[in-house]
Formats: sequence, structure tokens, C-alpha cells
Amino acid sequence: MFARHKQNIKYFNGGLIMNNICLVGRLTKEPEARYTSGNNTCVCNFTLAVDRKFKKDGQPEVDFIPIVSWGKTAEFSSKYFTKGLRVSVCGSLQTRSWEDTEKKKHFATEVIADQVGFADGKSNQVNDKPSPSSNQDEQPFEL
Repeated sequence: MFARHKQNIKYFNGGLIMNNICLVGRLTKEPEARYTSGNNTCVCNFTLAVDRKFKKDGQPEVDFIPIVSWGKTAEFSSKYFTKGLRVSVCGSLQTRSWEDTEKKKHFATEVIADQVGFADGKSNQVNDKPSPSSNQDEQPFEL
């Protein structure tokens, strides 16, 4: 049974858009951001390692899914995402092809991310600022 999330269902001209994908996985390396030369739009590429539902020989199988984000989503991805971070991505699946200089045809399938976010709760990083109760020897008031 599938759970439907209204914010992830897309409509165009009154009809349901069927090309909709949502993934949760870990970044395999640091995101790579660049800006287009024409209109200076940010483009960010990263790869998600996504576990498959079933295991083979007791070992989990993983798919490595290339993700492309554009604009503000790309700026967010490049600023806050790091290798190993568990993130969620919603977007559409896109295929493209091109010929290289030797006339060899290449194909790529990638997710074009519309929405990205953190999949885990807040991290347990050490806070640089000491908390008010960290030094128990000091008493804030004279008795």
C-alpha cells in the first residue's frame, strides 16, 4: 500500500503528471555546483546511494542515482549537503542522449530535483558555545 503526499503530487493543465519520483538516500560525495554561462543559474550535481527494498544473499543492494538540481534548489544543495548525509529528493526522471567527438552516442538517466531536504533529524554535533549549565562550579548568585 502506498501513502500519498499531496505536496508531491503534481498537476499540469488540470491533469496529473505521472513522471514523479521521491527518493531517500545518502550522498556518495560532495555536491558539485557550477553556474551556467548564459544566465548565471546555479546547477548542482550529486549522487544518491539508495537501498533497494530486497536483499541479495543477505546483503543490501544499492542503486546509485544521479541527481541534478537547478536555481535556488541547487544553491541549497551545494551549501548544506555533504558526503554521507541522508537526504530526500523529489522531482522527475529524465533521460538524455548526446554524441561525443568520436560520434559515439551516450545516454544518461537522472533525477531533476524540484524539492530537496534533510532526511534525518538534527545532528548531534558538538556545540561551540558552552551551555549555561555546563560549568556547575560557578554559582550565578551570591548566597
